[in-house]
Amino acid sequence: MAQASIIVRDVRASYPDRAVFDGVTFTASPGTRLGLIGENGSGKSTLLRVLAGIKAHESGHVSAPDEVIYVDQEPSFDPERTVDEVFAGALAPLHRAVAEVERLGELLAQPGSDPRLNPARYDAIATQYADAMEWAIDHHAWDAERRARITAHSLGVAQLSGYTAVKTLSGGQKSRLALAAALTRLPQLLLLDEPTNHLDDAARATLLNYLREYPGVLIVASHDRSFLGRACTSLYDLDAGYRGVDGEGGGLFGGTFTEYRTAQQASKDRWAREYRDQQDEIARLRGQANQEPGSIAHNRGPRDNDRFIYSFKGENVDRTLSRRVRSAQQRLAVIERDPVPRPPEPLRFEANLTARPATETDADTKTDTHTETAPQPEPAVEVTDLAVRGRLRLRELSLDPGEKLLVTGPNASGKSTLLAVLAGEIAPDRGRVRVRGRIGLLGQDTRFEDPHSTVRDTFERATQHDVQALAHMGLLRERDLERPAAQLSIGQQKRVQLAILVARQPDILLLDEPTNHLSLTLVDELEDALRTAPGTVIIATHDLWLRERWPFRTLRLG
Repeated sequence: MAQASIIVRDVRASYPDRAVFDGVTFTASPGTRLGLIGENGSGKSTLLRVLAGIKAHESGHVSAPDEVIYVDQEPSFDPERTVDEVFAGALAPLHRAVAEVERLGELLAQPGSDPRLNPARYDAIATQYADAMEWAIDHHAWDAERRARITAHSLGVAQLSGYTAVKTLSGGQKSRLALAAALTRLPQLLLLDEPTNHLDDAARATLLNYLREYPGVLIVASHDRSFLGRACTSLYDLDAGYRGVDGEGGGLFGGTFTEYRTAQQASKDRWAREYRDQQDEIARLRGQANQEPGSIAHNRGPRDNDRFIYSFKGENVDRTLSRRVRSAQQRLAVIERDPVPRPPEPLRFEANLTARPATETDADTKTDTHTETAPQPEPAVEVTDLAVRGRLRLRELSLDPGEKLLVTGPNASGKSTLLAVLAGEIAPDRGRVRVRGRIGLLGQDTRFEDPHSTVRDTFERATQHDVQALAHMGLLRERDLERPAAQLSIGQQKRVQLAILVARQPDILLLDEPTNHLSLTLVDELEDALRTAPGTVIIATHDLWLRERWPFRTLRLG
């Protein structure tokens, strides 16, 4: 493969209502696996679109390879295309490369291509043949069909009928299909936005193995802590700010994810300390710069016998003071021309995720799947012989009020279906389901009744609470409250949905892949809140980092 690096220098990008990032600079050579990290809304997805040539940047320079494939968080396809047509499109360049090698090989074998008879023609065809052969070999073109089958199977899309229209697929199926098609191509530059959001353990292992052997440049935006630690050779922090994570400027960090977390905290502490020390110095210099002549060493009046000496010394003091004032003013001017910026105030998630366990009984509804409250110690959740045809089978489940449960399992094992049944969104085909208390479900999809309404209006309409309740949770910054929900990043939209759910204070909280799309800091804080939530919590997740540290009950489906 005619490998090429990507070069990014001082790139700035913005939208009409705000700047997204400025001064992004890095170089990534073949074999580099660069992870983009940062708070929700810091510009990770925007940067990927700039590198893919989809969004223009206002200033700076981007030099990228010719072969670029970008897989969005929510991939878009021609809705009328079928699964087979998507794979055919991915394989087409590889098939053409094999056909071109064969065509040029046949030309070289023709009598008229004898180098002794027509050396110029022979040299031209031989050069084309060598270039085509190199490209085909580097892209493993002869192995493309087998690679496509293996990738499709490992990512969980092989079971889809080839005639299935893309428009009928779920969001997770579309993401896995787009990822499988991209991995089949072996481009020079691969751009992935949150690629592990819909992957189970087997699919994640396939992706990791592929990326570790991938010969091109990989740039991936992710909040998946386990994936970042295992897949990336370096990281770029779009929140690095004043000095960067390494203290030298810029957000590039050439170490492991674990090392980055340590360096990130040290960088934040260093920035805060430098800002505090400089503010103290500015206050001191301003005090000196504002001193008036005659204000030093004139604490007493002169005695009759030393008026001349007092006057002489006082003039010297005034001259010394004047020099000090000028020096303080000059040093203050230097500092104020290029001050240490104020460190951004970090968002801190501070809220109880649930209400306390219910103690009063509401009337039962007349269906098997209903909501009621009951006095302790009756279970908050009871499931017996549950079946949803083709999606879920569960013989028994019982959770006490305040109990925590993590549900895991491969794709299509029924995790999301179980949460939807408990929330009353899906009726079971068989079995008994009883929940006691108010239920809140945070699903995987981000949907708003009116995506063009502002965050303020969306929150207040959904919760009947003043938006200050949202501000106090530490999920969004003040400047984002007047923005339409549709203009937020997917992670910020997820934060709004979480805020609405928390404001309603459910007794039973159902979370479907809650760590998808959320920033690293918020995920850590959310996990702490899950452990201390007074109500019942059921979380369905593939998140390996969370699963390895989960201290409560676990249910594996499938």
